[in-house]
Amino acid sequence: MEFTHFDEDGNAIMVDVSDKEITKRTAYARGTIQVNHEIIEHIKNNTIEKGDVLGVARIAGIMAAKKTSDMNPL
Repeated sequence: MEFTHFDEDGNAIMVDVSDKEITKRTAYARGTIQVNHEIIEHIKNNTIEKGDVLGVARIAGIMAAKKTSDMNPL
């Protein structure tokens, strides 16, 4: 397989994708956190003083996914 994103010296170059067929792509991400049982109960019961922890995490994940093209230009 020939890589077209590099020139003969190994430098990254822009590739013309104007004639490329549209493809459907799916990306998956996952992460883990470690907290004690008390914090888990507060999250489940939505009793964290600063608000909805899972709601904020969900929005942060959506916002990060929407910026993927800015963070991964090649």
